[in-house]
Amino acid sequence: MRLADKVAIITGGGSGFGEGIARRFAAEGAAVVIGDLNPAAAERVAGEIARAGGRATAVTVDVAKADQMAALVQAAVKTHGGLDIMVNNAGMPQRNAPLLNTDEATFDRLFAVNVKSIYLSAMQAVPVMRQRGGGVFINIASTAGVRPRPGLVWYNGSKGAVITLTRAMAVELAPEGIRVNALNPVAGLTPMLKEFMGGEETEEMKAKFVSTIPIGRFSTPQDIANAALYLASDEAGFITGVCMEVDGGRCI
Repeated sequence: MRLADKVAIITGGGSGFGEGIARRFAAEGAAVVIGDLNPAAAERVAGEIARAGGRATAVTVDVAKADQMAALVQAAVKTHGGLDIMVNNAGMPQRNAPLLNTDEATFDRLFAVNVKSIYLSAMQAVPVMRQRGGGVFINIASTAGVRPRPGLVWYNGSKGAVITLTRAMAVELAPEGIRVNALNPVAGLTPMLKEFMGGEETEEMKAKFVSTIPIGRFSTPQDIANAALYLASDEAGFITGVCMEVDGGRCI
């Protein structure tokens, strides 16, 4: 029960890494607000957590829209009394392709979901955390922001921005007891994987990806959830501004 009496928002909590984090946080005692663009997915995860004895609320949200991010944070305040942990997990992949093949609308949406959402979450969550006397942000970046792959130039850049924002936020908010850290997952068996592979999720392509990971497998939602739990807990009370690779050695 490392998160007993804590309230956490997890964006993109209806599948993949976000679902894993939501389930782990709930099992450790947190009340979780699952924000997702897909209402059915958010409701499914929240319902399963509730049936297992946890506390969970589902909220439909486009994290790139200011009014919807505000509504997400207010749902945590109204339903659970405040906000202690903000996990910015929702993200948009880029289909693997030459850099000139990405149209402007896709570029804009990529940065709105992956980068602007961090800004919008800070605008809404920081004032609430100040009222609580502190809090935690966990931003899900990527190994793409540390060791970029060709064919994902604009995605690489968006995740590099998340890493820099995490460090800058950490420095500015530290005096107020608000810690800000990031996780850099390597590719996992999530709905995004097919896009990273250029639209073809073949066994041959999977083997090619895995060959670049020294431990020899993809990441899992449980891997990311375990790392997020540590950073969210009081055990990491002296850790801020860290961008931790959860990558099986990919970035070495």
